[in-house]
Amino acid sequence: MIYLNLELTDRCNLRCQMCGQAFSGTVHDDGRNDMDYQVWETLLEGMADVPEEVSLCPHWLGEPTVHPRFGEMVRLAFRRNGGNRLFRHFKLHTNGVLLDRDDGIANLLDCAGRTDQEPDTFQFAHFSLDAHDPDVYRQVKGAATGPAARANILELLRLRQQRDQAWPKVTLAFVVMPENHHDARPFLEFWSRTLEEAGGPFQVTSDWPAAGQDAIYFRRLNWDDQDGADRLHRRVLAELGLPPHPGDSGDAPRSF
Repeated sequence: MIYLNLELTDRCNLRCQMCGQAFSGTVHDDGRNDMDYQVWETLLEGMADVPEEVSLCPHWLGEPTVHPRFGEMVRLAFRRNGGNRLFRHFKLHTNGVLLDRDDGIANLLDCAGRTDQEPDTFQFAHFSLDAHDPDVYRQVKGAATGPAARANILELLRLRQQRDQAWPKVTLAFVVMPENHHDARPFLEFWSRTLEEAGGPFQVTSDWPAAGQDAIYFRRLNWDDQDGADRLHRRVLAELGLPPHPGDSGDAPRSF
């Protein structure tokens, strides 16, 4: 499997404390750094010649939904992917704030529900949330958009269940740091209840989630004081009754 990131834009609508976007200059706010639609078309067609299966992600450092033609570009990718001739999997990484723009949630589920490619082609949508409390979210993410992101995720889960679709799976990510560690338990409790109501099995993990399940993901912070960040991460996991990171103990994620 080849894991291919094609960044639609390097711009972002948030300034998360743990992300390089928070320290960037004006380059990350310049619309000229959005990928041209024609370039996206060309890159997609070029994937037909790749000899291995491809896992496609339209993201690297920017927020893909900021691109003014994000919805069109995702629809084009799935429309051209009949028989999985371009990519085997598609993965979306987003903060979720703009997901509802231009019927974006329904459009994503339309893509995931296409019958001309494998059912699990749209493998997951990974949401970078990092807080439950709106004030903590504002401090960590640099904007008061937590309620909007939460509402969009809830609508995606509701509509996925209404349509009786199994995909995409949803990953809810929380990077553990000094500014938000006290918010980890409310985050876990709220999203555990929500995923239980969504009806399918889910996992809670401190390592990258396994494919095939919704997940709540408590990530380690990558920072200058890595030892301190790792100690805080271990402490929070212990407080939540979760196994240590597999890199520390080899323990597996918990599934529900």
